[in-house]
Amino acid sequence: MAVASAPAPAAQPADPTRWWTLFAVCLATLMLLLDVTVVNVALPSIGADLDSSFSDLQWVVDAYALGLAALLLTWGGIADQVGRKRVFVGGLIGFTIASVLCAASMSPLMLNLARGLQGFAGAAMFATALALLASTFHGQERGTAIGLWGATTGGAVAIGPVVGGILIEISSWHWIFLVNVPIGIIALAITLKTVREAKNPAGRGIDVPGALTFSLGLFVGIFAIVRGNAEGWGSPLIVGAFVATAVLLIAFFMVQRRSPKAMFDLTLFRNRSFVGACLAAFAMSAGMFSLFLYITLWLQNGLGLTALEAGLRVLPLTLLSFVIAPFSGRLSARVSPGLLIGVGLTAVGVGVLMLRAVDGQSDWTAMLPGFILIGIGIGVTNPPLATTAVGVVDVRRAGMASGINNTFRQVGTAVGTAAFGAAMAALVEHNVRSAATEIARSSGQPVGPLPDGEALTQGAPALVQALPGGQQTFLDAYTASLDVIFLVAGILALVSAATCALLIRKADLDAAAAITDAQLAETAAAAPA
Repeated sequence: MAVASAPAPAAQPADPTRWWTLFAVCLATLMLLLDVTVVNVALPSIGADLDSSFSDLQWVVDAYALGLAALLLTWGGIADQVGRKRVFVGGLIGFTIASVLCAASMSPLMLNLARGLQGFAGAAMFATALALLASTFHGQERGTAIGLWGATTGGAVAIGPVVGGILIEISSWHWIFLVNVPIGIIALAITLKTVREAKNPAGRGIDVPGALTFSLGLFVGIFAIVRGNAEGWGSPLIVGAFVATAVLLIAFFMVQRRSPKAMFDLTLFRNRSFVGACLAAFAMSAGMFSLFLYITLWLQNGLGLTALEAGLRVLPLTLLSFVIAPFSGRLSARVSPGLLIGVGLTAVGVGVLMLRAVDGQSDWTAMLPGFILIGIGIGVTNPPLATTAVGVVDVRRAGMASGINNTFRQVGTAVGTAAFGAAMAALVEHNVRSAATEIARSSGQPVGPLPDGEALTQGAPALVQALPGGQQTFLDAYTASLDVIFLVAGILALVSAATCALLIRKADLDAAAAITDAQLAETAAAAPA
């Protein structure tokens, strides 16, 4: 007599509102990532309207990046305890309110505080986006949903400069923030109606000491770099800030070693491939994305382009990175990720070095070959970098690994923007003074008072025209200064490319995948028939 086989376990029923969840998450992600790139082309307009200093403009970028970096992992721990939907909704509300405050800003300080609030709220959305998709989608649909979410992130970066240019062209810089309001309201309504709550009571919890020491250490360090030229690098304020940064970051690592709720699992850094992925994330942001501020100031204040014209000039770089990424993603399954990341970062480094072709006589087309190679390099690097960051660790730590990698990205942007800004201010001031001295020597006239480096780097048209030699003096001084920071950024990318290629091993990915497969097999074997 045949024995009837046990019925197969029923498949988990699909959430009927799952595609609405994907739409809400993608809409929120589009909004928060647009505010990373869309702001760059608006900075000259913001500076002119709010009478901002150069350091004020740096903080427009850095306040947002620091907000994201400081709380990305903290929000993940909070979401485990109180619910991912609840944290995501709070992030949506906070981001929308902060966008209104940004648009309503009447001073640089108000704008930068609002940008910091945007970063804090954006971190809540970013930290929970993938977790919401993972808890809503299952099987092959999960890969499709995460792929569409990834396409949204790439598309946001690609179109950001053009969207910003169009909004400023037809209205004003305020609309780069006000456009978030209807997007935020729509995403909020869909989220409240369709997204299901999900928690992880077994999560790591909230690492309050770690969050405080990390965020304060980052802020004080960036403050010291941004204000170093103005206050004097040997002044008590700046020296004290650097000492405080060192003390806070040492305290952070001590907390992470001892806390059961550590936001940075330091044992992950024993894996050389994970270290390589974090280095690549930092180098990409510090060595390329932090340069957009200074490129934009040259395009608009140096060459006199409008915000839309500047956004269109950068489009080859951003669009190519979006187009190349899917091809690189498919290659990632067959080619060593270390090789792909090494090749991609090398292309970025060589492309940045090619930007050094710009001089005081150049048009924007001098940057075009570099833009093309950089765009290809970013597109080649990003997919294997994302895969490596989560694929070389135990699957149960994938969320933290992804959060740490994204934190390194944002820290790279913040540190790169501050460091290159300090260098630009000092270099432009030196080059302008040298040119003014030479003009005075040849004309027999004494050198009059000149603005400081921050004002010169900002390059306001009225100030530029008043310089000895006028616009040409500014262009010569500014492009000579760009040449130096392009050299440093290019070397950073090339050194990181070689280091990452050596650190990242396909064997680590294969080993982590084998462990995951073994865990799944154990779970299946232990399941009741």
